[in-house]
Amino acid sequence: MKRLLFAVALAGIALVSLPFDASAQASNPIRFGIAAGAAVPVSDLGDAYDLGFNGTVTIGLQPSMIPLGIRIDGAYNQFAAKDNTLGGNVHFTSVTGNLVYNVPTSGPAPYLIGGAGVYNFEINIPGFGSGSANKFGWNIGGGIKLPLSGFDTFLEARYNQVQGEDGSLKFIPITFGVMF
Repeated sequence: MKRLLFAVALAGIALVSLPFDASAQASNPIRFGIAAGAAVPVSDLGDAYDLGFNGTVTIGLQPSMIPLGIRIDGAYNQFAAKDNTLGGNVHFTSVTGNLVYNVPTSGPAPYLIGGAGVYNFEINIPGFGSGSANKFGWNIGGGIKLPLSGFDTFLEARYNQVQGEDGSLKFIPITFGVMF
């Protein structure tokens, strides 16, 4: 009896989560994309580095008729040092696996995204050299998709936190992208 109730509850949740306009779903569940934009350093990273830039490539799997998808992102974020006497920069190259929850609606569609992965960060200071390390990191954020004929555009912001020995480094890329 408990299994039956559980199955009915899951079926009910699935039905409530279905998009209102099933024809708005992409016919191809595998999508490729690119994005670029500004990267905002926050907390300790923001104290030492200026506004930077982001570039991202992505592959996503969005099964039709359910609002939950998977996305793998490769991203590059770079920030220039605020102290002009030393110069230098820090950049983060990452590969993350993310879950994407598409809020059921037709037309412009909001979504939530979050995941974790490997972040390589490298600090370059002219005259002093450079150093890099691979660290665990995670991200969470949201965006809005604008479906067009044959492809989608999106605007997205995500909080990223990279774990380190002496704390964590945090930044927020705000990107505009296209999914094919």
